[in-house]
Amino acid sequence: MPGMRDPTRRLRAFARHMRKAPTDAERKLWSLLRRGKLDGYHFRRQVPIAGYIVDFCCLSAGLGVEADGGQHYDSEAQIYDQRRTEALRVAGIRIIRFTDYEILKYPDAVQRTIYRELTEKPPP
Repeated sequence: MPGMRDPTRRLRAFARHMRKAPTDAERKLWSLLRRGKLDGYHFRRQVPIAGYIVDFCCLSAGLGVEADGGQHYDSEAQIYDQRRTEALRVAGIRIIRFTDYEILKYPDAVQRTIYRELTEKPPP
């Protein structure tokens, strides 16, 4: 979906910075998604959309993948994540989330889940 990325300079600069310092889970997830490894679907890292930065995004499929570390577990962060997910949904991006633990411990299951999300018809 061309034109979907957020053009805000500050957000783009922050996304660029985040790409240079990935967490272990983000590094692992990127190794599963990069270079069209999932049936040719093209993912980008740290994509600014609708005022937020999506960890990994396949724009053509409208799918965002988030690697959630420990900071996402408290109640305020969960409320923020819900608002963020809804704003991204309105912008045309479905978000699926995995904990860092899931990504590092069960990478094959994570990859299968992402592939299923890419290939199954999303609900309206």
